[in-house]
Amino acid sequence: MKKLKTILFSTLLAFGMTSFANACGKLVIAEQNWASAELMANVDKIILEEGYGCDVELVPGATMPTFTSMNDKGTPDMNPEQWANAVYTPLKKAVSEKRLIIANKAPITGLGEGWWLNPAALKKHPELKGMTAVQILERPDLFPDKEDPSKGAFMGCPAGWGCQLANANLYRAFEMEKKGWKLIDPGSAAGLDGSIAKASDSGEPWFGYYWNPTSMVGKYNLQPVDFGVPFAGRDNWDNCITLAEQDCASPKPTAWTKSEVNSIVSANFAKTGGKDVLSYVEKRTYPGTVMNGMLVYMADNQAKGSDAAVEFLIKHEDIWTKWVSSDAAKKIKKSL
Repeated sequence: MKKLKTILFSTLLAFGMTSFANACGKLVIAEQNWASAELMANVDKIILEEGYGCDVELVPGATMPTFTSMNDKGTPDMNPEQWANAVYTPLKKAVSEKRLIIANKAPITGLGEGWWLNPAALKKHPELKGMTAVQILERPDLFPDKEDPSKGAFMGCPAGWGCQLANANLYRAFEMEKKGWKLIDPGSAAGLDGSIAKASDSGEPWFGYYWNPTSMVGKYNLQPVDFGVPFAGRDNWDNCITLAEQDCASPKPTAWTKSEVNSIVSANFAKTGGKDVLSYVEKRTYPGTVMNGMLVYMADNQAKGSDAAVEFLIKHEDIWTKWVSSDAAKKIKKSL
């Protein structure tokens, strides 16, 4: 009888410990289809499973489909890297109606879209240092176009990208044609990256559009350019700059709209994950330079998000251990 009681007690204890370990429950996280989002989703999976006993499933995602699914169906439970400008109005509504929670307003520092120079431009033409975009636009001669050296070359976005419309309208707003500039369509993402690589590797100046965090910014140390004018308001941006030319008759010169990335979670995430898990998401902030370094690692090694996550956790213990409890940190380190 005593033996039976011992077995029953041991079974109940084991069951209780298992239940406690899995108290976080099952969470579904979007693994979106670009490098930084893949990395973040896989880091979240390892930390939440190993450190907090969650059962995490990663599902494929992309900016608009993931948000729509979270907003309409409540799944997935988290999008680690939601570019907020793409869903500005519906996200605001979803938060006010308590369907979604912005658990982290800035999970990556130093990010943004806009206009950039390569270091070769600054080296070849030191006068460019500290210049705003407005000032640079007066010097098309410093960026001669290959086909027509009498014109300055500004590298825009491939046709079909949202930024292609924005750059085309800014080209008109800043009267760049009149000042002697050509707006170049790189043709594709590979063409845009290739233009940066070719110019930088040959020591030639490059001026154009790009965004951060990316492996290209990290690898070539691209420098962001201050526009030299303030942001001219959301009405100008949303109802003109981002629209086709025929729908934007009078674009105003403006700085690029502030880029915001959030980690958003469902109401279920807050309930199922619990306070400690939500606290982890709130604290989880990747320094921009570290993120760019990881993206360079992924590009150079053709690494998947799962491989890069392990590399990040091993290499940057000083960063992620500040996001978690000491008990969780021990478990995560032991699992690596």
